[in-house]
Amino acid sequence: MTQHAADIYGTVFKNGTATLMARVLDDQAAPVVCAGIRSAVYSVYLLDDEDADARSAVPGHDRAPLAVGDVVFDQLQTGPPWDASEDPDGYNFRHAPDTSRQPAFPIAGRRYLVEYRLTPVAGGPILVRFRINVI
Repeated sequence: MTQHAADIYGTVFKNGTATLMARVLDDQAAPVVCAGIRSAVYSVYLLDDEDADARSAVPGHDRAPLAVGDVVFDQLQTGPPWDASEDPDGYNFRHAPDTSRQPAFPIAGRRYLVEYRLTPVAGGPILVRFRINVI
């Protein structure tokens, strides 16, 4: 992981979804590419505001596999919905949790963690994390 690793914060509506985007770097600080990632999975966790170590997996969104080519891009993307005025470099990772069968964020007023685990062809796992406030 690089020294730039940090959770990304956002807000969604109860029972809604969000398009989650990030620029993901490898251990050489270069943007990851599809060929460098063997697998990708994600989980959504309900967080406990009283216990920073407690989290509960949201049913239907626990260790869900993703097709690498659907979420990782070989070139940095800068088109909509990316806000190039805030970051002109762009993103190479994008995913919107599928909420057609099971909501990812079912409780308003709570915080959730969406955690992606990318397994590279070489090296240790890369975590991409989003902290979501639900209104």
